[in-house]
Amino acid sequence: MTAYHQMSRQELEKEKSLLDAAYAAFQAKNLKLNMARGKPSVEQSDLSNGMFNCLSSTDYFSEDGVDCRNYGTLDGIPEMKRIFADLLHLSPDEIIVGGNSSLAMMFDNVSSNMSHGVRDGIPWSKQGEVKFLCPSPGYDRHFGICEYFHIQMIPVAMTETGPDMDEVERLVSSDPMIKGIWCVPKYSNPDGIVYSDETVLRMANLKPAASDFRIYWDDAYAIHYLYDKPATILNILRECEKAGNPNMPLIFSSFSKISFAGAGVACIAASRSNIEFIKQRMAMQTIGHDKLNQLRHARFFKDAQGVLDHMAKHAAILRPKFEAVEEALERELAPLQLAHWQNPKGGYFISVYVPEGCAKRVVQLCKEAGVVLTGAGATYPYGNDPHDSNIRVAPSYPSVEELRTAAELFCLCVKLAAAEKILSE
Repeated sequence: MTAYHQMSRQELEKEKSLLDAAYAAFQAKNLKLNMARGKPSVEQSDLSNGMFNCLSSTDYFSEDGVDCRNYGTLDGIPEMKRIFADLLHLSPDEIIVGGNSSLAMMFDNVSSNMSHGVRDGIPWSKQGEVKFLCPSPGYDRHFGICEYFHIQMIPVAMTETGPDMDEVERLVSSDPMIKGIWCVPKYSNPDGIVYSDETVLRMANLKPAASDFRIYWDDAYAIHYLYDKPATILNILRECEKAGNPNMPLIFSSFSKISFAGAGVACIAASRSNIEFIKQRMAMQTIGHDKLNQLRHARFFKDAQGVLDHMAKHAAILRPKFEAVEEALERELAPLQLAHWQNPKGGYFISVYVPEGCAKRVVQLCKEAGVVLTGAGATYPYGNDPHDSNIRVAPSYPSVEELRTAAELFCLCVKLAAAEKILSE
């Protein structure tokens, strides 16, 4: 294949007419595929259906004898705390088990810091214009929390080893209004990047100008691996303790894509001092979260190894889907030098970088042919991708056959958008 930028105008016009015909053929298929979010497939959800039968009308006590139908146990039942602790390589007394959503726990933490400050310090909202560092591309819902609270977002470039730590260190140390940084340290959303040891160590050793600075460590994909050798990463809480910053990290995780996406169990992990303080605030909100759901999860998975065994079943379903998309990208776009991407070893997304100025057009073309993707720019603060290049592809929900069709259309739309752009210059 000849790269488009190496073609003559006449050759590229001929190529575009072929692409137009192929695109019209796709439109005639009346496709209806939604790949906008990383939703588990029905087959994945079915893996946890045994959870419906884990409890009975006489079986509702946790291992310490608590009646899970009633009030109490603010920080979670012990067996669920232990499972989270073992998976995150922490201690149960460094864990609070919440409801079904780690996103809700992140939102709540930011909200309480805005209104009441960190550990009863000065409320963020009364200090001036609060700022967060936002490694980009990143998770759009993190950015949504910032927008909701009118927190200024400062983009920081992602590298193959995590955020650009030179920039993170420079900014954090120089501006006391920078109060936090969003991190997805393992199989990041959307690039699938795993933070290197150096990145974690430098993060733990930050010297922020703000004494109330916090690392929001969203370990959403801690065990969402696709292949036999899961990535390993340094423990941010332990490294922060060594660095004299024990209260700086707040770790979040959940079972949202492990059991049922809308009915999992979430947690926040932190230093024992932070945990006690967070519990004091939580006591004003609730007398306890859904302990029956926690008990169902503990009975179904039994222990951390049971969770890991379960994740191997997820990987077996997801792996061929990722590979179907990657194969199409490699076959159709790599020879034309029209895109680059990571081949992630875990997580839920493939992050594709198309020619600059083409991402929005690619997403539009796909939508008009029946395939809905995440909006171009969504992986950047304020929805503004400065290069209009990044597109987050979510392969989890469709079948492999549907993905092959969708990937073929996606590649066609990249070619068509690139050809249009070159011919318009």
